[in-house]
Amino acid sequence: MCVSVMSPQALPAPKPLKKLQMLKKRLVKLVVNFLFYFRTDEAEPIGALLLEHCRIAKEEENVFSISFIEEPERKYCFECDSEEQCREWVEALKRASYEFMRRSLIFYRNEIQKMTGKDPLEQFGISEEARFQLGTRKPESPGLG
Repeated sequence: MCVSVMSPQALPAPKPLKKLQMLKKRLVKLVVNFLFYFRTDEAEPIGALLLEHCRIAKEEENVFSISFIEEPERKYCFECDSEEQCREWVEALKRASYEFMRRSLIFYRNEIQKMTGKDPLEQFGISEEARFQLGTRKPESPGLG
C-alpha cells in the first residue's frame, strides 16, 4: 500500500486532518504485528510501528490513524487511495496484535473443546499455561468473520 504518513511531531491536536501539511508518501508492509514503512524509492524500511497497546481508528474519508494508549500524542495518520482500501487496512491492523491473536486462540480452543470434549492444546503440554487463559471471565468472541 502506498500511503501518506503524518509523523507524530506534525500533529497539532485541534486541527482537522485536511489542514495538516506534513504528509509524506510512504510504502507500508504489515508483518505479523509490525507495520514497516519505507521511502518509495528504497528497499529497506525507515521505521516500524509495533501494533500493541494501540488504537486503530477511522478518521476522515480514506484516512485512518494509529495512536498509542500510553502516548496518545504519538499519532500516525495514513491516507489510502480508496475508502475500500482504508477499510481493509483498518480491519487487518486491528487483527494484527498479539492480544487479538491470543484471544482468538482462546476462543477457538474453547469452541473445539465444547464440540469434541477435548482440549486441543493438551497434546502439546501447554493447556495450563497462563498465556492461554483469559482468567475468570468468559471467553469473548474475537470478532472474526
